[in-house]
Amino acid sequence: MPEIVKCCPLCGSQLSRFFDRREFRGHEVVNRICGNCGLVYQSPRMIAAELDDFYAREYRQVYQGEAGPTPKDLFVQSGRADALLRLVGDSINEVNRHLDIGCSAGVLLARFRERYHCDVAGVEPGAAYRSYAQAQGLSVYPDLADMQAAGGACFDLVSMAHVLEHIPAPVEYLADLRADILTPDGWLLIEVPNLYCHDSFEIAHTTSFSGHTLRQTIEKAGLEVVKLKKHGLPRSELLPLYLTVLARPRRVAFEVDLQREHSVALKRRIGMFWRRVVQKLFPRRAWIPLKKMENRDTR
Repeated sequence: MPEIVKCCPLCGSQLSRFFDRREFRGHEVVNRICGNCGLVYQSPRMIAAELDDFYAREYRQVYQGEAGPTPKDLFVQSGRADALLRLVGDSINEVNRHLDIGCSAGVLLARFRERYHCDVAGVEPGAAYRSYAQAQGLSVYPDLADMQAAGGACFDLVSMAHVLEHIPAPVEYLADLRADILTPDGWLLIEVPNLYCHDSFEIAHTTSFSGHTLRQTIEKAGLEVVKLKKHGLPRSELLPLYLTVLARPRRVAFEVDLQREHSVALKRRIGMFWRRVVQKLFPRRAWIPLKKMENRDTR
């Protein structure tokens, strides 16, 4: 049974209005925008138990037609892992323990282990993907609770690539990671779709972030944004499809003064119009063909 989201996941306001309605692979997806801070979030949406079951049983089937990793998916994951490595390369010199939440087939974990020679662990709710990653010699658990029960200590790098937009309570989730999982001097690496260029509105996306609302979400959770980059890799050379953030725990706690984002609907329309123009004028740079991705040196 879908639930109505009464309070904004970022600021807690009960003021909201309709933002978008569409069908996504047989599911109606309705998004609202907070009248106080400008966050866009899905409502109604699946309740927490339904979401957990959806990710464990249906997510991959709905999105790619089969439960296990496909060659295309593995290839895109490889390109994304290399793009993220390039992003963090000039900021992170050493990693001792790396946790990847939503690790999928474990490609990112394997790349970071190769680069930093660190201990790695992953969390992946999908059984087929988890089994695939485990077959590569990676320690992967169905959820954080199982990982912690197995004796998982804190990590100095926690990554979440295309995960935060799936979390119903993103501020609380990040705050718990900061308090319980991340070392005081550790790094948090996050990547999400960019509301102002990516399609964004999918049945599994409970929140759609702009750069502004992503930064405010992270800061409210007690973290400091060190770097925020808009880019399209590995899928596009020109379109800012994704928002990637490096953040660290704040050493001194303080109350975040949330600033409302204005003209969200207009920015969305302009961004999607720009995307259509770029796709028409530069089709092979707007969307990198898989063959071209395969031939380029992404490391």
